[in-house]
Amino acid sequence: MNLFFKSKPKIPASTVIEIDARAVIVTVRVHARARSYRLSIPHNGGPVLTLPPHGKWAEAEEFLHRQHNWLAARLKRAPEATPFADGEVVTLRGVEHRIVGTGKIRGRVELAEVDGAPAVLVPGDAAHQARRLTDWLKTEAEADLVRQSAMHAARLGVVVKAVKLREQKSRWGSCSSSGNINYNWRLILAPPFVLDYVAAHEVAHLVEMNHSAAFWATVKRTLPDMERGRAWLKAHGRQLMAYGG
Repeated sequence: MNLFFKSKPKIPASTVIEIDARAVIVTVRVHARARSYRLSIPHNGGPVLTLPPHGKWAEAEEFLHRQHNWLAARLKRAPEATPFADGEVVTLRGVEHRIVGTGKIRGRVELAEVDGAPAVLVPGDAAHQARRLTDWLKTEAEADLVRQSAMHAARLGVVVKAVKLREQKSRWGSCSSSGNINYNWRLILAPPFVLDYVAAHEVAHLVEMNHSAAFWATVKRTLPDMERGRAWLKAHGRQLMAYGG
């Protein structure tokens, strides 16, 4: 045995970096298509350090510490998570609604006015209210996204084979060449013109499976006011991802 052989340091699943006197857990992952070290903050999660397949942990650590100031600034701007709990305020189609637990064992989630303000009434025990509200929001999101996807498909002369909802951390939608579209269910929290933009965006991929000038022209053909939804999502998307956390 070569006693002088030094084994390559293993890449951990996570590491810790100190930011403003507090320990911040950074998830570490190796991505097959990554070409360099990358630090990112998903919409509804903690920091992620991505390494290329042949990356070295020592280099990754050095890269992470060089990004200390950038990470500190981004974490300060990150929105706080808003749980789906009694008394919290959640947006629905862009309008703030207070979550009100009814305490009833049976019943459906319903919209109402409480003390003159919009509210969403959620039945069930407190431990199950978040799940019930999430399930209801997904149902609402599916109905809106199926409708808007069909409308844009008719305008562009394409066929949407299926619409499915996903719990995505950093994407609002994805489209396959076979006609299947996945959407992030949290789009139901945004104003309708934002959901409509994402639907137009994904359906347009059935015409152009890229982000070329021709693709953006296709989106604009079915949704002339596309920039409104695109700009809103860029400015407020992270807040949407914080709901239900």
